[in-house]
Amino acid sequence: MKIAVCDDRADDRGAIKALLEAYGRDFEIREYGSGKSLCGDMDYIRECGIVFLDINMEGMDGLEVARQIKAECPKVHIVLVTAYVNYALDGYKVKASRFLLKDDLEQTLQECMDDILREIRQEERVVEFGFVEGNVRLKVDDIIYIETSKHKNVFYTKEQTFSIYKKMDELEEDLRGMGFVRIHQSFLINMKYIERISSYVMILTTGKEISVPKSRYPEVKRQYTLFKGAE
Repeated sequence: MKIAVCDDRADDRGAIKALLEAYGRDFEIREYGSGKSLCGDMDYIRECGIVFLDINMEGMDGLEVARQIKAECPKVHIVLVTAYVNYALDGYKVKASRFLLKDDLEQTLQECMDDILREIRQEERVVEFGFVEGNVRLKVDDIIYIETSKHKNVFYTKEQTFSIYKKMDELEEDLRGMGFVRIHQSFLINMKYIERISSYVMILTTGKEISVPKSRYPEVKRQYTLFKGAE
């Protein structure tokens, strides 16, 4: 995993790097002495799993850097590090994964890494199916929805589609517990891609609109509400 550590104090960067190396995993760690230099290396950040970011830096502060990173790389986990506890609430505004105090790093960094790596493993859930196109491994988060079409079920992903001769009931069971909702016989939707549900219509983030039968509407709304509450 690639990790970035950004702090305008070399000794603080070194302390975080040493703790990460002692964590016992094979990390590639790149250091940055300013927010500007970090934002200037966005290609590397896109490949990172975690960015450790000091809040109090000269020039571009850590909160502004975090906003820019999240705009470009929303899946990157940002850990805000500071000497001042009063900045903790600001971390929520930039969707930081964790907030750590510099004085407590030796006690808190390992638990922080345990939690984030667990979340990353969940985000990277992969399923494999025998499609018409051949056996394909897909990230669960890349599946937008599955639709029945001409005796096949079609997986719509971010990049392409895949067809399978497998019953929707079986696919629903295969994906149980992974954030999908069955809105009627012909559609299984990844709730991550639901923009909103109202007046018996589901609108996806892709702009697609799908009618939800009245008989299923209360249960679909219930499952979606629970899903959003668990995020």
